[in-house]
Amino acid sequence: MAAAVVSTCLFGSAALAQDAYPSKPVTIVVPYPAGGSNDTFARQVAKELGESLKQPVIIDNRPGASGNTGTAQVARAAADGYTLVAVSSSMTTNAAVQSKLPFDPVKGLAPVAMFAKGPFIVAVNNDFPAKTPAELIAAIKAKPGQYNYASSGSGSVNQFGTELLKAKVGDLQIAHIPYKGMGPAVTDLVGNQTQLLISSGPSLLPMVRAGKLRAIGITSLKPSPIAPDLTPMAVAVPGYEFELWWGLLAPAGTPPDVVAKLNAAVNQILAKPAVAGNFLREGAIATPMSPAQFGTVIAEDVERWKRLAKQQNITAD
Repeated sequence: MAAAVVSTCLFGSAALAQDAYPSKPVTIVVPYPAGGSNDTFARQVAKELGESLKQPVIIDNRPGASGNTGTAQVARAAADGYTLVAVSSSMTTNAAVQSKLPFDPVKGLAPVAMFAKGPFIVAVNNDFPAKTPAELIAAIKAKPGQYNYASSGSGSVNQFGTELLKAKVGDLQIAHIPYKGMGPAVTDLVGNQTQLLISSGPSLLPMVRAGKLRAIGITSLKPSPIAPDLTPMAVAVPGYEFELWWGLLAPAGTPPDVVAKLNAAVNQILAKPAVAGNFLREGAIATPMSPAQFGTVIAEDVERWKRLAKQQNITAD
C-alpha cells in the first residue's frame, strides 16, 4: 500500500512538473543579424508567445556561417523546450551544398511550428525587353548566354530559385553573378550590370514601386496576396514553384508534450489577424501546421535541393 502511495505521488509530481512548462524564460535563437526576415518574424511571435506561456520569451541573435552557427548551438542545447531556434528554408538549401553541416537538419532538430511561407518576386531592370513571364523566357532564349542573373551569394536561396526555373525550362542560358548580400545585388540590377533577380518581396517591391525595377511575375503556383497583381511564373513554365518558409525548431529529443504545447500556442498566434497582417506586409503568409507536417516539409526540401544542386552544379561560397 505504501509503495502504491509513493508511486502515485511520484507520478503526480512528474505530471505536475510537465504541466508546469515553462517555469522559466524561453530563449529563441535567431541565427542571423537583427533586422532580417528571420529576426522580424521571430520577434513578432516571441512577443505573443510570452503572453501565451506566461513567461518571458527572449530573442538571442547569434549570426555566423550562413545561419549554421546559431542553429548548431541550439542543436547541442538541452532538449527541454527552453532553447529554440527560428530558421528559414535557407537551412535546407545550406544542407544541399554544404557537405559537413555542424548539425543534422532532419534528425538533429525537432520541428515545432512553421511561421509562414512566402513566394519570391521575379524582377528585371527597366531596360530588359520583357513585361510578362512568357516574354522573359522568350527574351533569354533569343539571346542565349548574353544575360546575367544576380543572387545574394553562391548557394543562396536566390540562386536555387533561379536555377530551379532554368531546370524547369530546360534550355535557359543565363549566367549567375553572385554578390555578397542582397543590397549590392539589387543595386547592380538597377544599374543593368545584371538583368534578372528572383528574391523576396521586401527586397524587391520597394524598388519596383519606386519605378527603378520591373516585376515580371511571382514564384507561387497561383496568384498570391503578397503581390496580387503579379502573374505566376508557372503560367509560362508549368510546375515552377519556389517559396521560402520560416519556422521554429527545438533540439532533437525535446519532450513531445512540450513541442505540442509550443505548436498549439504558435498556431493560435498565427490565427490572429494582426499577426497575419504583419506577416503579409513582410512578404509572407501565416501558415500554421503540425510538427509532423513541418518535419515532412524540411525532409522533402533537403532531398529536393540536393537533387537540384547536383543537377545544376550549385555550390557554396
